This record gives sequence, C-alpha cells and structure tokens, in this order.
Amino acid sequence: MSATLVARNLAAGHGDRSLFTGLELVVAPGDVIGLVGANGAGKSTLLRLLAGIDTPEHGEVQLSPPTATVGHLPQEPSRRPGETVRRFLARRTGVAAAQRAMDDATQALSDGAPGADDAYAVSLERWLGLGGADLEERAEGVADSLGLSVSLDQEMVSLSGGQAARAGLASLLLSRYDVFLLDEPTNDLDLDGLERLEGFVCGLRAGTVVVSHDREFLSRTVTKVLELDLAQQQINLYGGGYDAYLEEREVARRHAREAYEEYADKKSALEARARTQRSWMEKGVKNARRKATDSDKIGRKFRSESTEKQAAKARQTERLIERLEVVEEPRKEWELRMEIAAAPRSGAIVASLHDAEVRRGDFVFGPVTLQIDWADRVAITGDNGSGKSTLLGALLGRVELDSGRAELGSGVVVGEVDQARALFHGSESLLDAFCAAVPDTEPAEVRTLLAKFGLKADHVLRSAATLSPGERTRAALALLQGRGVNLLVLDEPTNHLDLPAIEQLESALDSYQGTLLLVTHDRRMLTAVRTTRRLEMADGKLTESHV
Repeated sequence: MSATLVARNLAAGHGDRSLFTGLELVVAPGDVIGLVGANGAGKSTLLRLLAGIDTPEHGEVQLSPPTATVGHLPQEPSRRPGETVRRFLARRTGVAAAQRAMDDATQALSDGAPGADDAYAVSLERWLGLGGADLEERAEGVADSLGLSVSLDQEMVSLSGGQAARAGLASLLLSRYDVFLLDEPTNDLDLDGLERLEGFVCGLRAGTVVVSHDREFLSRTVTKVLELDLAQQQINLYGGGYDAYLEEREVARRHAREAYEEYADKKSALEARARTQRSWMEKGVKNARRKATDSDKIGRKFRSESTEKQAAKARQTERLIERLEVVEEPRKEWELRMEIAAAPRSGAIVASLHDAEVRRGDFVFGPVTLQIDWADRVAITGDNGSGKSTLLGALLGRVELDSGRAELGSGVVVGEVDQARALFHGSESLLDAFCAAVPDTEPAEVRTLLAKFGLKADHVLRSAATLSPGERTRAALALLQGRGVNLLVLDEPTNHLDLPAIEQLESALDSYQGTLLLVTHDRRMLTAVRTTRRLEMADGKLTESHV
C-alpha cells in the first residue's frame, strides 16, 4: 500500500547533549531521502525514532495509514546463534513477526475470542503484504542470483563476511515494506551488490530514508538530502539529488561566511568610531576643566556644547551597534589532519609472492606471482569472496601458503586500520588503550593526536568498547599516525567513516610518501586517490593493469 511517514518537531539527545530539535520531515511514496551528517550527529537515532523503536524527547511520528509497515534495517545485521539463513531472511523482511501475529490470531479465532475475526483479517493482510505467501520461493531465487552458494538452512554464524553481506542484501531485496529505513546498506557490498542495491532502491514505490557513506550510491539514488549539521546545530533539507546538495551546501556555507564577515567588519568599524568619539569627548571634558575661568563664559559654553555633541555622537554610534542584526560566526568544520608519521623507508622490494597458492575447501587462491615495490600505490578490487583478503594476508605473511613462497622486505613497518581498530574494544578508556599501544608517547601528546581525529575530551575517558564504529576507525587512523609506518594497508577504510572524514582521508593520502595497498569498493575513492597500479581479483586469480 502507499504510505506516508511524517515527523513533527522531533527532538533527541544523549544525556545532556542535544542531537537535534524541531526536526520536521515528510517521507512520501517514491521519496528517497539521503540522511547525511558527521558521526554522532544522530542519523541512526533518527532512523530508530522514525521506526518507532525509540521515543523522542519531544515531537511525534505519524504513519498514514497506521496499518502500513515500516522496515528498519540497521547496519551490521545481527547474526544470532542458532538462526539459519532462512530464518534470518524471514526476520529481516518482517515475515517472521507477521507469521507469529497471524498464528496468535488463528488461535484466538479457534478459541472464539471476541474480535478474533477482525484481528485475523488484519494479520493475514499484513503477512500477505510483506510477501509471506511466496517468501520461500523468492528466497531461493534471490540467493542464487546473488551467488549465495550456501544452504538456506545453514546457520548465519557460520557464514563468511562476504556471504553474510550477500545474505543481508538478499533480505533487503526480498522486503516489501511500505516505508524503508536503511542504515548503511552499502557496507561490505561489492560492486555487483552495489549495482543491485541501486536498482532496487531506484525501483521502489515506497518512501525511503537511507544513511550511506557511499557517495556514488547517494548520487545515483536519492531525490532529497536531509543534513544533520552537528557543527552548526542545524537541520537542513535540500531538494534535488546528492550532487545538487553538495553544490547548494557549498554556496550556503560561502554565503554564511560572507554574511558573518560583513557583520563583523561593520561592527568593528562602528566600535572603533565609538571609541574615537568617547576619546574626543573625554579630551573635551578635560580641556573644559583646564581652561575654565569665571570670566570666560563664552569659551566655556562653546567647549561644553562641543563635548555634549561628541557624547551624543558616541551614544548614537552605540545604538547603531545595538541595532545591528547579529550574525553568528559559522563554526569551522572538523578537519582530519592526517599525516602518517614517516618511518624510515623500507628496502626497494616491500613484499613479494612467488607462485603462491592457498587452498580453502573448494576455493583456490593462485598461483600468484607479484612484487610490491617501494612507493607503489596499489588499488585492489574484486567481488566479495574473490580472494582480496587472502592476497593481503599472503603478502603480509599472515596466511600460510600451501605452495610457493612469500617474502616481506627489510625495514617494512606495516600499518593496518583493521588491526589498529581491534585494540579499541576493551573496557579500559580510549586514552589508556591508546597509551598502551604507544608507550613512548606522553598522555598529553596522545590527547592532542586524538583531537586531530575528532576524538576530544568527552571521548578519551570513555571506555574504548563504547566507541562507535566510526570513532573506532578514527582512533585506528590516529594510531597509525602516532606509530609511523612505511607500508599503509587500508582494507575498506570507508566502512563506518562519515562522509566528511572520507573526503579528508582521501586528501590526506595525497601527502603520504610510503607504499600504499588500498582495498575498496568505493567508486569515488578509487577515482580520488592517486594510485600507480590496479590489481583485480576474480575467483582467486589475479590480473593487473597499470593506472
């Protein structure tokens, strides 16, 4: 059915910190609204409010008609012990909950409970609307089309990361909600998965709100952009697509800066004039007192009138200052100042593989022969499950080869975001965890370094385990800067980073002088980051093309 979701005067916060107030939003059929903002601005919180999972501090969310279904698909779909792929799909599509409601209504009907007929009709309509009647048949077809080559009766916890990503995408493609709320649906998807997701979202008749870090995905799908501006504490809704939003935002920020500078210049000039007038007035008073005599009545009167005129002018200027329409100074956007500390350069050959092979069940990696030289900037692409992670593991000596050999060059200091992120999951504070990783660095220097990555006083004393995925990634990048590396390995670095941080990371990588291995499905990052070589993995086989 066609449904409209309306949010009126919403407010939300964490503790004493306000996320947003007075938020107004209409999600109509066919809308695809991109929800953007820095990490911590309240994007996931807003989706939960719209889904009715959380209660707003103020305001209300209304669904018309009230019987419409809202699908909230959060990032990092939970893998529950004992839950099969089939049950996972039924849960994520809402069919499992609808089936339970229909079973309860059926039991009430057989018990002759009052109103059971109506309750059963409503539950049946909901189950049918969500696609419960043919879910089993559709699930098999969608799984096959996505290359999810596992039994649907296999447990989710047994799937690889790539297989879990395909299962998550399958649950979305199978969904028939009246309103979709998608939180980072592009995470961990390969290029084929991204194209399928784009086609699905663009073909929806239902209203959709989507949070994504994939700029190309946003550019191809969204019709409006809702920006939660944490720096300015503003909520801005932009018509048009994502690219139009970027242009309008830049113009708006430039105009805001110009308006403030014009106000500041005018106020400064008036204040200078007032100071001068007060100075002249004070000098006039002093002169009048010094030159005053009983016989000089005319001179005394002239000096008194002159002083009063200066005082009147000063008061007039002060009133002009008071009547100025105050323009608040735009807060500067947080900027990632990432400069990877220079470890001494490695040897000419950084890493190499010679006829390397790895066998894992039916999957065979290789044979691969590859040499990575000093200052190479290598982009590695390929579908999920094609062997990209195995390639990285083999190059870095983490994956045991079944045949062939791998060599890591002399003097190589490896920096990996994933390994660094793993240090920030414990109960100790972020500051303590970071200091333990760089014991030769003073805590004050650590605080300064973390602040450069947007992790300030309210972050460093929190338990590391409470950090958001994006905050944990920033801490990992800060650690790489603090340690110094000459081989930087970035495996899907855009996952969990907000859009400003991604753009700033791209800019920061331009100044990095060491060797770079970049694995990403982010199409704009592949264009923005300067690379010298391109490696493509497909079914365990490696091909190379020079950039």
